[in-house]
Amino acid sequence: MKIQTFQLIEGAKEAIGLTVIIDVFRAFSLECYLFARGAEKIYPVGKTETAFALQKKDRELLLIGERNEKIIPGFDYGNSPAQILNLDFTGKKLVHTTSAGTQGIVNAINATELITGSFVNAHAIARYIKMKNPAFVSLVCMGYSADNETEEDTLCAAYIEDLLQNREPNFERMKSVIRKTSGKRFFLNKKQKHAPKEDFDLCLQPGKFNFILRAEKEEDDVFSIEKIDC
Repeated sequence: MKIQTFQLIEGAKEAIGLTVIIDVFRAFSLECYLFARGAEKIYPVGKTETAFALQKKDRELLLIGERNEKIIPGFDYGNSPAQILNLDFTGKKLVHTTSAGTQGIVNAINATELITGSFVNAHAIARYIKMKNPAFVSLVCMGYSADNETEEDTLCAAYIEDLLQNREPNFERMKSVIRKTSGKRFFLNKKQKHAPKEDFDLCLQPGKFNFILRAEKEEDDVFSIEKIDC
């Protein structure tokens, strides 16, 4: 098994084999929490226009996501796990678009299989990859707005690779680094409305969920997410 780590949009385009699109803060942590709260299906898309068009066809769809960390005008929810944690999404279908994570999904054009990545289901991801035993694994770190590399995504890729190589990750060290760097924004007063401090800890709970999220292309710019227990 050859494991490679890539960064941002260009990295997503280069990824081959079983590809893990990583967005810890917060897209793919959020999707895990949504499925844990009963969501039936999530459709990650790249463009806000696509999200609105899908909702126009099906008024039952909920729209969730962000641009520049803030809820998109006209959407039902933003991208914060803390703000949906106590809501019931049983049987609900959602369209999800973000500045980073969902952009990675729609740009991973050479992947043979596509799953999402975050700390909260990292152990399930490693078990799934070991079970599939692919020749190539691509770990794609989407960073901040898919423009800048970030510690949380790069360290999540390292965490998953450690698990795949049967090494013990030093998560406490990783968390300390993230708190001092890319994660410190969650503790700024001006961010609390759309990126509350609770999101930091909710996104940094390794192995909280025993399932992976696999993305399948439905049409241009539209994918669907399937939850697979692992």
